[in-house]
Amino acid sequence: MPRLASWIRRRDEKWFCPILASHPEVKILNAARDEFALEEMDGLLLTGGNDISQEFLRQPVPDPLVLEKGDPARDEWEFAAARDALDRGLPIFAICKGMQLLNVALGGTLRLDIPGHDLPKQKSHDIQSLRNEASAAHRFEKVNSSHHQAIDRPADAFVVESWCATDDVIEQMRLRDRPFGLAVQYHPERGTLYAPLFADFLSHLA
Repeated sequence: MPRLASWIRRRDEKWFCPILASHPEVKILNAARDEFALEEMDGLLLTGGNDISQEFLRQPVPDPLVLEKGDPARDEWEFAAARDALDRGLPIFAICKGMQLLNVALGGTLRLDIPGHDLPKQKSHDIQSLRNEASAAHRFEKVNSSHHQAIDRPADAFVVESWCATDDVIEQMRLRDRPFGLAVQYHPERGTLYAPLFADFLSHLA
């Protein structure tokens, strides 16, 4: 049985548990609840959450007051898990904060505070229009997307696939040269529209 590693907060279980329950062939290892060795994982799901803690950012922070209070223990685990998954070529799916963390782990940078992307309706309503690269395997006309940070400089390992149609904030990137490595700024766990995306990811777990 393939094993999917993640850090899923209690408040997010209501979103992820129904999706993952529909794939009983996959065992979930949740580092927010239990300890396990990284060698046990066959794939990595990086989920949303508060901002990356300042000590893990690899860029200047002119105004630390714009940062949400981070979770250093979680950040330490996720950076280690990301490095292990990257080194072993495992499937990776990174969502919202997870996208930002994976970009930082690979040498990219973030915009630390942006306006207009954290409206209440954007959290679970698919109202944000996208501009999509034609080669993207997964393309959506509109998505839900609620965040106050965003990708600034994408790491070299990424190909950008989707942008917000109104201001070009990056909403989706894929890792080069790997069967499945996707990072999205929106929240696919919050809508049935995105079920094929999860199915594609989980199908790549060995």
